Order: sequence, then structure tokens, then C-alpha cells
Amino acid sequence: MFKSLDINDDQEKQSVEPTDVEKVKCLIIGSGPAGYTAAIYAARANLNPVMYEGLQPGGQLTTTTEVENYPGYPEGVTGPIMMEDLKKQAQRFGTDVRWGMATKADFSNNVHKVWIDNKTLIEAETVIIATGATAKYLGLEDEQKYAGGGVSACATCDGFFYKGKDVAVVGGGDTAAEEAMYLAGLCKKVYLIVRRDVLRASKVMADRVMKTPNIEILWKHQTKGLFGDGVVEGANLAKNLGEENEEEVKIKIDGFFLAIGHTPNSEIFKDYLETDDVGYINTVPGTSKTNVPGVFACGDVQDSHYRQAVTAAGSGCMAAIDAERYLSEKNA
Repeated sequence: MFKSLDINDDQEKQSVEPTDVEKVKCLIIGSGPAGYTAAIYAARANLNPVMYEGLQPGGQLTTTTEVENYPGYPEGVTGPIMMEDLKKQAQRFGTDVRWGMATKADFSNNVHKVWIDNKTLIEAETVIIATGATAKYLGLEDEQKYAGGGVSACATCDGFFYKGKDVAVVGGGDTAAEEAMYLAGLCKKVYLIVRRDVLRASKVMADRVMKTPNIEILWKHQTKGLFGDGVVEGANLAKNLGEENEEEVKIKIDGFFLAIGHTPNSEIFKDYLETDDVGYINTVPGTSKTNVPGVFACGDVQDSHYRQAVTAAGSGCMAAIDAERYLSEKNA
């Protein structure tokens, strides 16, 4: 016979509290250029940083085959190797790099609390958020199939590889218009695939796109799939999808660029940190400071405009310096 137990709310709450509690001076959440650079500077400032890399150690650049626009690599470098170099440099100065994902945060008190994998509680004097942003995709299997082989979510990063070639950009907002304009300066032809019969971009950007001779707007087109032998060689589209005059369209392209937005990885911090309408963390202009003293943000989680490895690294440097100065003033 089993004896039933009555558990009150307080007991139930205690049962799900983490058993491991650790106090640190500087916690860095997320890796990538911003996180690793913050770690390098924080470690050299004797902040003894603890870094949790997240689900994708190294960030978005680990999915990039070739990086040619980051200073210090004259022959270029693959994204994974570059991130491994930054990680080794951070560890060289004493950063405690760990695998794990921040799942909950509480910034309501002077001691900032962050839960890792719902079981380990980190109590930190300073927190540097470098969780990045995730590019939005259409959800096609071919996007994964040709990742690194013609599919990209960053024209500024990868456009150079398609110089003199034909490419396509998906989207109808300002980002898509900007990407199309940038690629038009490099590529032979740019198809702008627009789901509707109008651009959502600002009038200025829309006018620029429509006046650029090597940009062809494909109105009311949607992507059904990509094709090619190992790399992208073309796209299968549907014009007027779901209508009586629906028709299949095939275009030959070498590159397929997604420009339908990014989602900043800031969800667990929104109860405490100010963000914009999309979710990018607001920082005090010219700094990495958030609205919570001792909490700093760097990289793509707070940058909706540039989204480059070098700007992310620069903001990581700022975050570490801001954290060090915060602690110095606090303990003065």
C-alpha cells in the first residue's frame, strides 16, 4: 500500500529550486565575437569571468564557411576556426568557459540571479548578455540543405562571394531593400522575391530599389524550394500562390539571401530589461549599460543595425570595460 503525501505550495516551490548555487564576479551569457571579446577583456581585468556558451557555442559565425572581412585574417578564415581562436584566447587569460544555457533570470536585486539549465543558480555581481539574435528563415528543408552552399542571412557578410553572379533576396521591408541594394553593387543581377504586390520598405528605399537597373522585383512570388548539385543553382517559386492564376516559376541563381528579419535572444530578460518593439535590448547610447545597474548587453542582442562580427567584438570590449568600472565604483 502506498501512502499519499500532501505537498503545500511552499514545499513544491522548494523542490524545483536549484541545489547548486555559485557566486561569481562577472557572468557572461552567450559566446560569439561579442561574448568571447568581453571574456578576454574581463579576464585581463581580473574579473574572473564565467561564460556559458549557450546552444550554439561560437554563435552564428559557426555556420559561416568563410570570413574575409574580419581584421587580422588576410587570407580569410572559416567561422568555426575564428571562433575557436577567440575561445582559446579567452581561456588563456583565465575565462571559465562552460557549456550550458541560461533559462531564467532575476535582476530585481543588487545580486543578479541567472539559472543555467534550470538547475544551477549563478549569483553575479555583473552580468554581460551576449546572446545574439537568430535570423528568421522560411522553414524550407532546402535552407538547411544548402547552408554554407548558397543560402545566407547576411548580404554584407557573404555578398562578396557572389560578385558578378545572379542572386535572390527574399523580403519586402527595409532590410530586404538594403540587402538588395548592397548586392546590386556586386552582383550581375538581383531578384527581389516579394510575397505581396507592394513593398513594406520606406518610400525612399522602395524608390531606390525600383530605380536600380539590375534589381528585378518578383511581385507576389513565394519560394517553394531550391535546387542544385551540392550548392544552390536555382530556386523554384510560386507566383500568385493559392489563386486561380497560380503558376510555377524557376529562376537560376547562385546565392539565396534571407532578409525577413532577426529575433533577438532576449526573452528571459524582458521582465527586467528595456527592449525595443522587436526585442533588442536597449542600451545607453555610447555604452553597453542597460536600465539595470550591473547588467550590460553587447553584440547582436542589442544591435539591430550593423550585425557584424567586428562591431559585435567592439561592443563586447565596451561591456567588459563598463563592467570593470561599475565594480570599481561600487567597491570604492
